[in-house]
Amino acid sequence: MVYPLRTPDWLMRLLPAACWRMPAAPEAPAVYLTFDDGPCPGVTERVLDLLAATGARATFFCVGANVAAHPALFDRVRREGHAVGNHTHRHLDAWKTRGSSYLADIREAQALIGTAIFRPPYGHTTPALVRRLQSPSDPLRTIMWSLLSGDFDTRLDPRRCADQVLSRIRPGDIVVFHDSRKAAPRLLEALPPVLRHARAQGWQLLPIP
Repeated sequence: MVYPLRTPDWLMRLLPAACWRMPAAPEAPAVYLTFDDGPCPGVTERVLDLLAATGARATFFCVGANVAAHPALFDRVRREGHAVGNHTHRHLDAWKTRGSSYLADIREAQALIGTAIFRPPYGHTTPALVRRLQSPSDPLRTIMWSLLSGDFDTRLDPRRCADQVLSRIRPGDIVVFHDSRKAAPRLLEALPPVLRHARAQGWQLLPIP
């Protein structure tokens, strides 16, 4: 499996209507940690505990079916001041799903999540879909990322996962982690040093506005 950790400029230019990173403000530098695929019992709670211990806030792109299965955990995410986003109801791949079915799945998740932001599973989307979601009938802003942690990669050593984030992260980055059982061994190894590093640099840890 080969994937770029830092999103190349040419890829960002293919989807200019999507948000790939946040403006870097020298007077108030910040990074934006995001967590996909939850809520997941046994994983999301540990992420929330780590964030709370450092006063960090983040964004959780939730799968609607997981919200339906674990409403109390979803409520905790919101109650503790984190942003939530739509990640479809069934974690569908836009490149493999008929457009009408994909949009219906997003709407099903939206009924549970109630948000203004969306991230496509696998990062698979199209310029037409990004524009469609920004239309008045379905106003969802597509949020992508500038830095991928690689925590989903089961071949990756957990310490290596931490190191490749720490060596690349900078203010304005939107960083992708996954609060899932698959990613947990690497996520839970990488997240604490990333939080410590951001605080040591004086960076804010904020949700996507």
